[in-house]
Amino acid sequence: MLYIRENNSFWVVNQLVVKENNNEKRFDVVIYINGLPLVFIELKNATDEKATLLKAHRQIKNYKTAVPSIFYYNSICVISDGIEAGTSSVSAPFSRFLSWKAPIKKENDPRTELQILTEYMLNKKTLVELIRYCTVFEQEEKKDDKTGLIFQVKIKKVAAYHQYYAVQKAVKQTVRATDSKTGDRKVGVVWHTQGYGKSLSMVFYSGQIVTHPQMENPTIVVLTDRNDLDDQLFGTFGNCKELLRQTPVQANSRNHIKELLNVSGGGVIFTTIQKFSPEEGNVFDTLSERTNVVVVADEAHRSQYGFKARVVEIEDGSEIRYGNAKYLRDALPNASYIGFTGTPIEKEDKSTPAVFGEYIDVYDIKQAVDDGATVPISYESRLVKIKLNEEVTKSIDAQIDDIEGATEEQIEKAKTKSAAIEKIVGKDDRLKDIATDLVSHFEARQKVFEGKAMIVSMSRKICAKLYNEIIALRPDWHHEDLDKGAIKVIMTSTSDDEAILQPHHTTKSQRKILATRIKDPNDPLQMVIVRDMWLTGFDAPNLHTMYIDKKMQGANLMQAIARVNRVYKDKPGGLIVDYIGIGQDLRNAMATYLQSGGEGTPIVDIKEAIAGMLEKFEVVEQQFNGFDFKAYFKAETNIKLQVLLGAQNFILQSEDLKNRFIKEVTILSKLFAMSIPSPQADKIKDEVAFFQAVKARINKFTGNSTKSDYEVETAIKQIVDDALSSEGVIDVFEAAGIKAPSVGILSDEFLLEVKNMQQKNVAFELLKKLLADEVRVRKTKNIAQGKRFSEMLESVVKRYHNNQIDSAQVLAELSQIAKDMRLEDSKSEELGLSREEYAFYSVLSQNKSTSFLEDDKMKELIHTIVDVVRNNATVDWSKRDDVRAKLRLTVKKILMRYGYPPDVAKMEADKVLAQSENLAAFFAKG
Repeated sequence: MLYIRENNSFWVVNQLVVKENNNEKRFDVVIYINGLPLVFIELKNATDEKATLLKAHRQIKNYKTAVPSIFYYNSICVISDGIEAGTSSVSAPFSRFLSWKAPIKKENDPRTELQILTEYMLNKKTLVELIRYCTVFEQEEKKDDKTGLIFQVKIKKVAAYHQYYAVQKAVKQTVRATDSKTGDRKVGVVWHTQGYGKSLSMVFYSGQIVTHPQMENPTIVVLTDRNDLDDQLFGTFGNCKELLRQTPVQANSRNHIKELLNVSGGGVIFTTIQKFSPEEGNVFDTLSERTNVVVVADEAHRSQYGFKARVVEIEDGSEIRYGNAKYLRDALPNASYIGFTGTPIEKEDKSTPAVFGEYIDVYDIKQAVDDGATVPISYESRLVKIKLNEEVTKSIDAQIDDIEGATEEQIEKAKTKSAAIEKIVGKDDRLKDIATDLVSHFEARQKVFEGKAMIVSMSRKICAKLYNEIIALRPDWHHEDLDKGAIKVIMTSTSDDEAILQPHHTTKSQRKILATRIKDPNDPLQMVIVRDMWLTGFDAPNLHTMYIDKKMQGANLMQAIARVNRVYKDKPGGLIVDYIGIGQDLRNAMATYLQSGGEGTPIVDIKEAIAGMLEKFEVVEQQFNGFDFKAYFKAETNIKLQVLLGAQNFILQSEDLKNRFIKEVTILSKLFAMSIPSPQADKIKDEVAFFQAVKARINKFTGNSTKSDYEVETAIKQIVDDALSSEGVIDVFEAAGIKAPSVGILSDEFLLEVKNMQQKNVAFELLKKLLADEVRVRKTKNIAQGKRFSEMLESVVKRYHNNQIDSAQVLAELSQIAKDMRLEDSKSEELGLSREEYAFYSVLSQNKSTSFLEDDKMKELIHTIVDVVRNNATVDWSKRDDVRAKLRLTVKKILMRYGYPPDVAKMEADKVLAQSENLAAFFAKG
């Protein structure tokens, strides 16, 4: 499709200035395609330690708020500090801005991430294909916290590098495989680890295939092996019909699939593979002999896709049945097959390659975790807590092996086999032990870790019994209403089922409501109990713990545990808690993963997280070398605050120590959250709480008073020390250990109190923070004054950091800036000007070469200008170029009338206009 990029016009614009809503923003780099601003690149200085990717992301968010209209056309955003670089859509959170890799990895590649992204993503071919074929809008359901009503929002999603490369390879292989003369009908298999966009990769692929000229209006058949997966995938594709150029259709019966496939071209059809199983006999009707039919199979390695014959018992005896791959071939003899899977194909599995071919693309766990596309998973065995001995475990294993490969429904029906398992696993005393341990374990994690949990049980009855045991311990978790309560069971039941199951029956639409609730971090639903629903294809990023009390093996186990590997805020990892003995099954699954060519470790023992936590604890402890922070734990409450302030002061002695401390405590907090509950974490809990308190107070002195996205977007909770604060909420004055001033922060009394503080480093940070906030406010009212004070503040801080002045001198100079601010405020009163009028006075008097007017004449000029601006301030006047041009000319003429030379008058008129726009709201009120 070479013509796509050759027919486009590409422009790269540097330092683009955009004005809107009284705001003027300067974009570092904007890429225009055919006159539309489609790519924004926000660059930070690589030599500036404070210039981070996070700040670049925050800048884009600020631009979106300040000048929203230019973002209407935006397709892709790039953020970079000159070395590292990330890319995603304008609606993506910071955690989704990931690097773009080269298609072939080079060992010891000297190029920076920005250089690689520029070469491989910002080339014309990739950029156009990303925008055209790999960008979708998805509907996501959110719940209004106030009304409780569910509403939908549109989220723009752009392919990550591994999705884009995989789709391009798959498209190339599809064109080859579907060739009517030479094609082998085997497109191949895409193995992308669970948790990062396999469903969307299928959408991107389908979107490109349906419009490919060589495919000649193909029919896409999307195949799953379970109804709930069919529904989930159909929902994903249904959200992306603009990309597919058609509305997908879901087959509801064998006859319906026959009807849908009896077409001459086109169509995106969803069906379960079971619909191709003939009602009688061993041959399925031929539905289409076209070669441009592509079967896209989800989880392509499962046993349902085989050709193998087996003997099946029926009412009249037995008959031979084949794997569903055979019946698919009957129905669509010339179709080509592509498989998408989240788990690897086993080496012994010959049927999957026979149907689909070999791997097209692999994106394994190591790549996903390294890229930040998924989080690592830890494993914790708690068998010892519930006294399940080895013999019993072996007995369950034998029962499970006996029925391996059967569906859940078949297991339920095989009463003689499942009854033995039910008896052992569903024993009342055992479930009581599990409930007790599980509740205390979950509550301990919730204290330090925001998120939710999923419990997996062996049967529907055990789900219901475990639910009853849990609510017996926590009655307030129960609620009969669907939209209330902290715990729910996800299952269906029929009127024939026993009474214990009846309260938990849910319909498809009810389960949709529960899915929205569990995904919503603010909803009180904290925990769900499932048997098999939601174990594949279900995406709830805030799930951080899975309690497993059901034997699972192979791909089913790997898919289930992946429910907790999604990226959510700064979630450090997911945890699998084992109550039934799946350790060996996990080891077997890991062996399969490694034999299949996968790299990295799918799951790590919780002991590794604990070891990492203790290592980081030692690092943070050593940062206090020379300060006895442990005195805090022996001190009386009134002395504790002094120790805490002393610790802050010690860490603030250098910018480098402060930055290292904040970084290490952040990592320690994540590892601590992953290790809770454990004896090792419990032992250092108080010290971690102390470190977090120091960090929280130091953070009060940085940035503005509102929380950054990253601070808000945290899943790690601070441990609260009751001796300090019942809520753990402090303001900047409390962080500095002084009372909030009653007479204003610029008063002599307050400045003297700050100068006399014992902790000089804390005093510096407090005064710097207060003055920075004051400057920020002044900039919105008085441009000239805000700029002058900003430069003064930066100069003093820089000299202090460069050790040109000591702590006493820096406090004296900062206090002087505060006094100068006060003098400025009094000057407006002396001149008899309002604050708004004084803003214009500051503009016109800042340039010495133009300050030739006496104060009386200057006041007269200011009044004249303010009257002119006010008379021209119609609704949205600052957005209208014609009004602004007229105003600029009028101001220029007035200035010339008062003796300004024409060239100076032109320059000063621009400044007056800028100040007028800053006060647009004031003038609009009249």
